[in-house]
Amino acid sequence: MALYLIGDLQGCDSALGNLLATLDFSASRDTLYLLGDLVNRGPDSAGVLRRLMRLGHSARCLLGNHDLSLLAVASQLRAPHRGDTMDGVLQADDRAAMLDWLRHQRMAMHEHGVLMVHAGVLPQWDVSATLALATEVESALRGPGMTDFLAHMYGNQPAQWSDSLVGNDRLRVIVNALTRLRFCTAEGVMDLKTSGGLEATPAGFLPWFDVPGRKTAGAVVAFGHWSTLGLLRRPDIISLDTGCVWGGCLSAIRLGATRDADELIQVKCVQAQAPGQVTRT
Repeated sequence: MALYLIGDLQGCDSALGNLLATLDFSASRDTLYLLGDLVNRGPDSAGVLRRLMRLGHSARCLLGNHDLSLLAVASQLRAPHRGDTMDGVLQADDRAAMLDWLRHQRMAMHEHGVLMVHAGVLPQWDVSATLALATEVESALRGPGMTDFLAHMYGNQPAQWSDSLVGNDRLRVIVNALTRLRFCTAEGVMDLKTSGGLEATPAGFLPWFDVPGRKTAGAVVAFGHWSTLGLLRRPDIISLDTGCVWGGCLSAIRLGATRDADELIQVKCVQAQAPGQVTRT
């Protein structure tokens, strides 16, 4: 049995197929953990969703900001952005099945000693709090109030967590942290505008994983979302968005008994070079 963490797919189904072939993946034996942004910007979001749906429980998926955006567009709560490639899902005969499957995916997971989120975790949250707060968003997505939740999901305020937050403000902060966070202050005030790498860190802010005293410091946290950061492997951090949709690699980590035993497997995206070219480190 092998366990794999996989970074952002963003509609790159051919790269996913190449990766699974390289891994000799077996749905009856192995498990994939997809770190969110399954769809959008790439050429075949519908193909990605159909493939993951066929894999059943062997594909454990998180929701990223692009996945939530698809649900909002499908609910006619926002227009697609320029460069979005959602029509393959929105115009499909099996659209309803794909969207229903998508809204039942997770916002955070903690399995095999790894806390998995799409983007980040605020410094005030420990593992238990992160999972509990993620469940609040999952319940909103799966319940009869999904449309109201999606209608109020967007916005950068409040910019900081407080246990006293309620209603849409509370859910918005949770969503922004789990699916959009890159930088925050030591007090957990989020910067949700800067999208560059570490060299672009705004004055007074830190990468969320470098905030002193963050309550997940004793955990291993795996995430995607941050293609300008790229691959980052530390004893406590696994960053796996290596820009497949931008012509980079699709990256997977095969979890070992220790972080030193983890194995990195990458396939080049077709936008970069011929399908199936593989590098291993």
